[in-house]
Amino acid sequence: MFQRFTVAVFFTLFAIGLQAATFRSSIDDSKWELEASKFSCRLSQVIPSFGNAVFEHEAGESVRFVLKPTENIHFQKGAQLVAEAAPWQPGVTPRKITAVKPEHLSGDLNVETKHAQNMLAALYKGMMPTFTASQWYGTNESLRVSVSAVNFQSAYTDYVACTAGLLPVNYRQVARTAILFPSAAWRLSDSSRERLELIGLYVKNDDSVKGIYVDGHSDNMGRRLMNRDLSKRRAEEVTAYLINLGLDPNMITTRYHGERYPVVKNNNKENRDRNRRVTIRLEKD
Repeated sequence: MFQRFTVAVFFTLFAIGLQAATFRSSIDDSKWELEASKFSCRLSQVIPSFGNAVFEHEAGESVRFVLKPTENIHFQKGAQLVAEAAPWQPGVTPRKITAVKPEHLSGDLNVETKHAQNMLAALYKGMMPTFTASQWYGTNESLRVSVSAVNFQSAYTDYVACTAGLLPVNYRQVARTAILFPSAAWRLSDSSRERLELIGLYVKNDDSVKGIYVDGHSDNMGRRLMNRDLSKRRAEEVTAYLINLGLDPNMITTRYHGERYPVVKNNNKENRDRNRRVTIRLEKD
């Protein structure tokens, strides 16, 4: 069954290739560019007369791939993604990876993590991930866009080194955080300390973060003045831990609100558990 499938894929691709508009870098023009930082690793290739192929691995997340056409009309009905043999690999069977749908406005083709990883593996083996569509500019010709494997292995070595140095979280993952507390408690749990340590690590590596707002809250159980005092203790406990991690006290604004601002109604135990919290909000320039 598998052999029949791969033979069918091969002859389908061969037939498409005979009458297809094809875009890919030549051997001489194929270049991989790496933009590396603690926040992301971006490995890209220009596809002449078509657009850009980009692998992006953001801190705290997995790699993803996007094919970005200069014009957004090329893949209106989506595309098939297949790992094809390079011209210097005769006899290597093509391998289907997935079908891809375009982004509605941009026309970009976004490939999810599992399939982006398959693309990286194919490129490392010298194969060419190729996107095919049935029509090019509404003509009878099909469209083929290939990502070249030329010069990939050396760029991949640098890419892997970059991913090893990424922070464990990105800004979106720490910009808004809620630390929850048991009833009548203000001491930090081990999991809360771990979360604050991630926030502290991120802030110390991102100079664009200029402010940290710490806000203490309570549920509505008990007297209002007691709840206000409890929210104050919670906020001060979080602030003290952030300062102990080495963050500048001048960056931190600490406030407490008691039961005044519930995130959900205090009408059952589950909701009250959510309202007993300290929120930490990061602000950039």
